[in-house]
Amino acid sequence: MGDLADKLMEELECRTSFTIPIFGGIPVPESCVMTWIIMAVLVIGSIIFTRTMKVVPKGFQCLVEGFICWMDNFFLEILGPKGKKYLPVLETLLLYIGISNVIGLVGLRPPTKDLGVTATLAIFAILLIQFSGIREKGIKGWMKGFKEPMAFMLPLNILELVIKPLSLCMRLFGNVLGAFVIMELIKLIIPVGLPLVFSFYFDVFDGCIQAYVFVFLTSLFMSEAMEEE
Repeated sequence: MGDLADKLMEELECRTSFTIPIFGGIPVPESCVMTWIIMAVLVIGSIIFTRTMKVVPKGFQCLVEGFICWMDNFFLEILGPKGKKYLPVLETLLLYIGISNVIGLVGLRPPTKDLGVTATLAIFAILLIQFSGIREKGIKGWMKGFKEPMAFMLPLNILELVIKPLSLCMRLFGNVLGAFVIMELIKLIIPVGLPLVFSFYFDVFDGCIQAYVFVFLTSLFMSEAMEEE
C-alpha cells in the first residue's frame, strides 16, 4: 500500500517537461506539452481529412461524418437552434477531453490528471456559459437572471458561479484519478491479464463517458443561461 501511496503522489505531482530559458526560467508542465500534442493531432487530422473528402462519402469518411452529425444533433437537441453558433467550440472541447482521457493507452500521461488542466477547462466552460447568456439575453437580461425565481435568491445564484466550475473540475479530475487508483489496486491483486481488460474500460469507455458528461453539463448550463424568462 505504501507503493500505491507513492504512485498516487507521483500522479498528483505537476511534472515539468522543460524550462524556457527566459525571465529566470519558465517551467513548461508535462500536461501543457500533452495538450500541444493533442492540438497538433486534431489540426493535422482535420487538414488531412478535409483535403481527401469525397462528394459521395465512403469508408473512413462515413465514420467521421457520422460522428460529426451525432455531435451536431446531440448539442442542438439540448441548446436548440440558438446553439448552432456554439457547436465548433463544444465539439472541440469534447474531442480534446476525450482524447486526453484515452492517450494513456499509448503510454502518454493524460493532461486531465493535472488539476490545473481540469480547473482551466471548468473555468473556460463557465465563461462560455455566461458568455452565451449575455449574448442571447443582453447584459440586463443576464443580470436579471440572478434574481430568479425570487430576489432573495441573488446570493445563491452568484455563488453558483463558483459552485458550477468547481463541480465540473472535481468531477472530471476525481474520476480520472479514481480510475488510476482502481487500476493500481487491480495490478496489486491480479498483476497479469485482468489489468488489461480493466485498462480498456477505464482508459477508453470511462474516459469517453467523462468527456461526454462534461460537455453535456456545460451545454445544459448554457441552455439554462440562454433561456428567455
